[in-house]
Amino acid sequence: MGTLTIRKLNERTHALLRGRAAAHGRSVEAEVRAILDAAVNRPEGNILLALHSAASELGGVDLQLPSRTDRPREVDLS
Repeated sequence: MGTLTIRKLNERTHALLRGRAAAHGRSVEAEVRAILDAAVNRPEGNILLALHSAASELGGVDLQLPSRTDRPREVDLS
């Protein structure tokens, strides 16, 4: 495991991290690890484009769209 030292951290940022850590029932160090893990484990691409690509490879998906028979309601902006 690596070690990371963060110098000159803003006091407000540190206080917010302490509050966030307390809300999640963890230490500040554990909270920062969780934040960093979440930040670097994000998918590289757009998840919707990935789903579209996966569905396209399988021949696509046909969805039944219900007909719209209701008229739009009026909006009162007064």
